[in-house]
Amino acid sequence: MSAPKEVEVGTVFRPKFGADGLICAIAQDATNGQILMVAYMNEEALSETIKTGNAIYFSRSRQKLWRKGEQSGHVQKVQKILVDCDQDCLILKVSVDQGQCHVGYQSCFYRQLKSDSATELEFNAEKVYDPNEAYK
Repeated sequence: MSAPKEVEVGTVFRPKFGADGLICAIAQDATNGQILMVAYMNEEALSETIKTGNAIYFSRSRQKLWRKGEQSGHVQKVQKILVDCDQDCLILKVSVDQGQCHVGYQSCFYRQLKSDSATELEFNAEKVYDPNEAYK
């Protein structure tokens, strides 16, 4: 089997990191399917995630590993790692306690585009924790 075909239909895990050394990782609640957040991983973050079972990402703004929950206590326990057909995007099915968004919501997707507007957002969720308490 040729290399591209092996990546697409084979059983060998060969994540394709971008030119920046990162791969997109979508965190999804393993229980209810809610998309919690989108982040990025470098090879080290992915390796540590697999080894520890806790979601570890790479912070592009801080240029370092980001161990989800290291400040807030809201960790993500990885149940499964799904990979797309060309292995350049991951979905982490995770178990969580509460609030995965740093501004207090369960999901980072707490707003939506209003149906009658191309520029205005509306809230579609309520806060589940106080970020001022979690990030002292």
